[in-house]
Amino acid sequence: MTLREVAAVAGAEILTGELGLEREVAKAFGSDLMSDVLAYAKPGSLLLTGLTNPQVVRTADIADLAAIVFVRGKRPSGEMIELARQVGIPLMSAPETMFAVAGKLYQAGIRGCDIA
Repeated sequence: MTLREVAAVAGAEILTGELGLEREVAKAFGSDLMSDVLAYAKPGSLLLTGLTNPQVVRTADIADLAAIVFVRGKRPSGEMIELARQVGIPLMSAPETMFAVAGKLYQAGIRGCDIA
């Protein structure tokens, strides 16, 4: 599924323009603990989170994640959006809870990252 399709399924607003929206993703990881993201998220996966601080973008960059979807309608600052553009990570904001967004993405074929 492309990131553009992820945005449509999640009902998410794309915050970084057309940046990387044709990239394919097959896995997602949801967490507000960036230590868990570093430990368990797989490169190329999608991150679902409610955190809106610059460390989220830096963590996604280090973990080589495809994009970040902020849940519960959270919106990052302009500074954070600019940082994401600089490192090439698309940002989206979805209005629903992490559980609801994850469920919609699962129904559409996205699977979770294995933690074993």
